[in-house]
Amino acid sequence: MKFLSSAALLLILISVSVLPRPVAGQSLASSAGPLRVETVADGLAEPWSIGFLPGGGVLVSERAGRVWHIADGIKRALPGLPAVAAVGQGGLLDVLVPRDFAKTREILFSYARTQAGGQGTAIGVARLSDDATRLQGFRELFVMAPGSSGGRHFGGRLVEGLDGHIFLTVGDRGDRPAAQDLSRHEGSVLRLNRDGSVPADNPFVGRPGVRPEIWSYGHRNPQGATLDLSGALWVNEHGARGGDEVNRVAPGANYGWPVISYGRHYSGLPIGEGTAKPGMRQPAHYWDPSIAPSGLMIYSGRLWPEWRGDVFSGSLKFGLISRLDPDGDWAEERIQGPQTARVRDIREGPQGAIWVLSVGQGALYRLTP
Repeated sequence: MKFLSSAALLLILISVSVLPRPVAGQSLASSAGPLRVETVADGLAEPWSIGFLPGGGVLVSERAGRVWHIADGIKRALPGLPAVAAVGQGGLLDVLVPRDFAKTREILFSYARTQAGGQGTAIGVARLSDDATRLQGFRELFVMAPGSSGGRHFGGRLVEGLDGHIFLTVGDRGDRPAAQDLSRHEGSVLRLNRDGSVPADNPFVGRPGVRPEIWSYGHRNPQGATLDLSGALWVNEHGARGGDEVNRVAPGANYGWPVISYGRHYSGLPIGEGTAKPGMRQPAHYWDPSIAPSGLMIYSGRLWPEWRGDVFSGSLKFGLISRLDPDGDWAEERIQGPQTARVRDIREGPQGAIWVLSVGQGALYRLTP
C-alpha cells in the first residue's frame, strides 16, 4: 500500500473540497411563490460565470484565473489555463460549453490578456480531459485589437448562436469615443466562427478600415448576453449614472453610446446629444437609477410557466435579481435575499432550475419552486 506524501495530500486538499449540503428552509419570496434555494458550492473567490456540462456537472470561473468543476458534491480546480490579466475588472471571465461538447469535449473561455497597448478581451479553447480533472491543449482563438490601457469595461460574455457562431461582448474599455469607431473592437458585440475566423456574412465584411468581426456597436459595457426563445441575441449593459440597458442585438446596428444615453456622467453632466438620434437604436428597457446589471437569462417557462419569455438580470449594485416582463410593458419584479448579494451570473439549468452566482456570498445557488 502506497502512502501520499504531505505535499501531495496538501495539493489534494487545496484542489478538492466537499460542498455543503442544501440548507433546509432557505427560500426567496417571488410573485410565483417561494423559491427554494440550494447551495451548490461556496468558498468561491470573485466567481464570474457558470457553464453546464451534459450529463451533470457545472463549471464556474473565477476572475483571478481559476476554473472549478463541480459534480457529485465535489468541487475540483482544473489546471491547464494560462495566466490571465487580472487587472481591475479584467481576468478570467466567461465559460461556454458548446452544444457539441459530448463529441469534442471543448470548452471556450473569454479572458483579459496583456498585449501591445495594454490589455485586450480574448477567446481561448481547451479540451476537458476524459476524467474531467484538467484542461488540455489550450489555444487562443481571438484577441481584440488594439489593446487598451486601464482596467475597466472588458465585457466578456460569450454566447453560441443557433447556427454555431460565437458572439463575444467587448466593452468600451473606458474610451467612450471608441464605441463609435468601427476600426476598433471596443464597445461592440463580435461574431466569430468557432475557430476564431470571421464569418463571411458578418455585416461589415469587405468594408475598408472596419473590423470585420463587428456584429453591432455603440455599446458601453455588456456584461450579460443570451439568446431568447427564438434564438435572437440580447445583451444587458452598464450605463453611467443611470441608463443601464437591455438591448435586442441586430446585425450592423448602432446602439448609440456615447452619443445617446438615458444616463448622465458620474459628474452629473449630460452625456452626448440626448436620448435619441436617427440611425441609433433605442433600448428595449433601461434602468434609472442603475442596477449594474450582470448576467442575463430569458426563461423557457419549464418550472415557472408564468415566467416564460421573461428577462432576468443580476444586479451588482443592489444585490438582487431583476425580472422583467416584455409582454407587460417591461414591468419589473425585484427578487432579493442574502443569496442575491452582487449577482454576477444567472442561468437556466438543463432541467429548468434558475442558477445564481453571487460574488457577495462567494457561492453558487440553484433555485426551484
